[in-house]
Amino acid sequence: MSTLIEFLRIYPARSALMLICLIVAGTAEGLSLTALLPMLSVAAGDGSTGEIGELVLKGLAWAQIQPTIGALLLIIVGGIILKSGLLLVANRQVGYTVARVATDFRITLINALLACEWQYFARQRAGQLANSVATEANRAAMGFEFGARGISYFFQIVVYAGVAFMISWQATLVSIGLGLLSATLMHSLMRAARRAGVGQTELMRELLSYLTDVLRSVKPLKAMSRDSVAQASLQQQTDGLEDAIRREVMSRESLRALQDPLLAALAAFALYVALSWWGLSLPEVMVLVFLHVRLLGLLNKAQREYQKVMVQESAYRSLKKTISDAQLEIERSGGTMTPTLERSIDMEKLYFSYAKDPMFEDLNVTIPARSFVAITAPSGTGKSTFLDLLCGLLKPQGGVVRVDGVSLNDLDLRQWRRLIGYVPQETVLLHDTILNNVLIGEAEPSEEDARRALTQAGLWNFVFSLPDGVNTIVGERGGRLSGGQGQRVAIARALAHNPKILILDEPTSSLDRVNAQLICDTLAELSRSLTVVVASHHDLIVERADLEINLKTDVK
Repeated sequence: MSTLIEFLRIYPARSALMLICLIVAGTAEGLSLTALLPMLSVAAGDGSTGEIGELVLKGLAWAQIQPTIGALLLIIVGGIILKSGLLLVANRQVGYTVARVATDFRITLINALLACEWQYFARQRAGQLANSVATEANRAAMGFEFGARGISYFFQIVVYAGVAFMISWQATLVSIGLGLLSATLMHSLMRAARRAGVGQTELMRELLSYLTDVLRSVKPLKAMSRDSVAQASLQQQTDGLEDAIRREVMSRESLRALQDPLLAALAAFALYVALSWWGLSLPEVMVLVFLHVRLLGLLNKAQREYQKVMVQESAYRSLKKTISDAQLEIERSGGTMTPTLERSIDMEKLYFSYAKDPMFEDLNVTIPARSFVAITAPSGTGKSTFLDLLCGLLKPQGGVVRVDGVSLNDLDLRQWRRLIGYVPQETVLLHDTILNNVLIGEAEPSEEDARRALTQAGLWNFVFSLPDGVNTIVGERGGRLSGGQGQRVAIARALAHNPKILILDEPTSSLDRVNAQLICDTLAELSRSLTVVVASHHDLIVERADLEINLKTDVK
């Protein structure tokens, strides 16, 4: 229930309106139900209505209303209609809040993720993060809905108990005590529901994470006929999720099945006590039985809603942990100076290490502006790390990176990155149009920007020849394009915002020599107007570059 209390604290205005409507609705229903006693007395021709009946009759006399059956029925129906209207308002607030809760969770997580340092993503599984945004945010919000419904039942319980208490406080206390005893006996089912919810959360995270990894690798898996192994693992995880869901359903339905006979037994006991021990009048007994049956029914409903909250609580806890972990990894913004790139980028006495063995030690490099620079070194010796340091994705543990003589630590990091066009080693294209692939992430995208970038990347003539032009769908991960065409789309994406420096990580590694030569020609042409830095061991790149920097032989 702490989860619900936290939601009420986060959304005070909506919660306050919801609670006010529930209180007024309960009060209206309670007052209308007090008319049952005099109505039954009039119908039975019995003059005894009890103390509460006398109070109702005095109230009607004060309001100048005759205590006829019709008038009393109108009071009861009017109270129920008023209660239903107020409950509708309260439940609408619950619905709005559920949607707002899910949206706020998603936005908070997405903002936290996009603000993280790059190294955070290298440690995460994409499927788990996607599961948090999609599934866990929705389950956490549903927990609020179930909790709010439980609060609604609680207020109705208070009203029914109050009216019943005025008729016979002894019977009411017995009934409430038996209801609490019933809830205590069912507590083991609550714990089972909580365990099932935790299992669902963990298994869903693992399933979606593994499924995402498999779908990324589905082509080589199918080519090597290893997809059956992945299928077996997914089947096993799905079976585990099914078992967790089955346990949750079993605990829920067990609670429902046990509550009904227990409710009947408690109602019968209350009727027996009222008739045999306390000598209440027939109208009082009839109203009391009605109230106690409703009271115990509401107690059961409140318990079932609480059980549902327990099932969803683990999703909320997991989502909060994901958000908290991401917020601890938020990237520091650096300085405030506006960057330029007119002269050079200099790395001075740079030191960087992932573990004990340094990747770079006393690294000194100068990259002239508007030049074509090839960064070479054997595989696994720091070419990609060098580019990450250049982009500010990694922070050097010693030394300094200067842009036109200004330390990268003093520059506005986001503005510096706006000067960068980046092409990663693996071409990552969306299952979308060429236009959207080129302009992804642009604040004010235009088709003219896409055409310019595609022309610079040497792909415009090909795109123009397609039936749908820039609106052609490239397929999942660019599967409808050749390797060279996909790489040029990635280059066009990097050029769409008119960068000052183009950084590429092994852009020809998956291309044949003809396409590699075409990419080299494109990069050489681009270096006339901007700085081009390419990490590669391809001889064609080295031949066309203005400057080769070997990280193992030239800078130590």
